[in-house]
Amino acid sequence: MNYYLFLDESGDHGLSNVDDNFPIFVLSGILINQNDLAALEQLMLQIKNQFWSNKKVILHSRDIRKCEKEFVVLFDDKIKKEFYGQINNLISNSNYEIISSAIDKNKYIKRYGRLSDDVYEIALSFIIERSIFSLDDKKESDKRLNIIIERRGKKEDNKLSDHFQRLYSRGTGYVSPARLKAYQINITFEAKSSDIAGLQLADLIAYPIARHVLDPNRANPAFDIFTTKFYSKKGEIYGLKVFP
Repeated sequence: MNYYLFLDESGDHGLSNVDDNFPIFVLSGILINQNDLAALEQLMLQIKNQFWSNKKVILHSRDIRKCEKEFVVLFDDKIKKEFYGQINNLISNSNYEIISSAIDKNKYIKRYGRLSDDVYEIALSFIIERSIFSLDDKKESDKRLNIIIERRGKKEDNKLSDHFQRLYSRGTGYVSPARLKAYQINITFEAKSSDIAGLQLADLIAYPIARHVLDPNRANPAFDIFTTKFYSKKGEIYGLKVFP
């Protein structure tokens, strides 16, 4: 059985200039098997065809919130209500697990300094580690993990690929190299324009996760839709790692 881990981000991973209004970096991950991915792709395509016919449209959280680009149609309240209803249904009723990591950059700098490890790499390590925990519990005997990350730039992607190779050869504090290699992990980088359903779903959930971590008591209806999707075990949520 092929499993896919789609990753997208919210916030800036840099530490040199921290936005006081958004001092957080979130890497959101969607873990899904090949059968459920096919169903997700079909449902997402149906939604796009309903609102834009055969036009290629990429679901992008910021554009949707701002009603920009193709989403100017959402200025029509009737269309907006119908669209959000369809998207909320896709998010709440599709089969997948959320495995995400949030880095509080101010706390991180205070503890480790600005010149320490890349927060994107740290978040990726947490997510891969917990994805292995989740895969260990799944019933199939032969499982393979394909990691798909949204492309950022050649330099950044190469740096992240090097980090992954180090993880793959050395393991993490909780997962041995042999345990990682048992899943025959493959990592690829894809552009947002590639129209990949899993990446678009990861994008849709990233910002609500960030808002929740910043202020858990603030009303966050988008987050409430997918709270049951976080990877959990014995009633404890492992799918949202906040660091430090």
